[in-house]
Amino acid sequence: MRVAIVFDHPYEKSFCNAILEAVTAGMRKGKHEVDLIHLNNDGFNPAMSKEDLKAFVDHSPVDPQVIDYSNRLKNVDHLIFIFPIWWDLMPAMTKGFIDRVLSPGIVYDHHPRGFGLVPLLKNLKGVTLITTMNKPKIMYSLLIGNLIRKAMLRSVFKTMGYKNLSWISHNMVKSVSQEKRVKWLNDLEKKFAEFE
Repeated sequence: MRVAIVFDHPYEKSFCNAILEAVTAGMRKGKHEVDLIHLNNDGFNPAMSKEDLKAFVDHSPVDPQVIDYSNRLKNVDHLIFIFPIWWDLMPAMTKGFIDRVLSPGIVYDHHPRGFGLVPLLKNLKGVTLITTMNKPKIMYSLLIGNLIRKAMLRSVFKTMGYKNLSWISHNMVKSVSQEKRVKWLNDLEKKFAEFE
């Protein structure tokens, strides 16, 4: 299986980085091919420019980095996002990736009858989000309304017509025990080693 991981965290000693290592180790154990898109190390610019917006309308990206990312997505069977939840949503680079890379003509198109969207990444069988945050799960769910699920899974990928969407949320990361964090990482490595 070909898997692309879109990673967004600027600090190399973050728990997100430990998650990336665990997921990658699991994928390699499972003999999967992993393509890492490390937005921070790549210096990805999340801001949509005038040229980007025209390219969005024309269904033809112009930024070489966006073109590269777009081409790399065309052959993946599964897409994984790893990022922290800051102020209840994704960081700017993840949002910019959605705005600039997940564009019409590449990832989706408008339905020929004019209503709804049609997925264009024919190999893509599923999308997984893996996030960290410091809020309790119940608070994020009841008071905030699970914004990541609404914004990324429902509003983006489900609207585009993609299926098999899942979200793995690690909550209260700063306050849980080291043993708990190690268990999370071991569980992730095992899960992705057995990934199908």
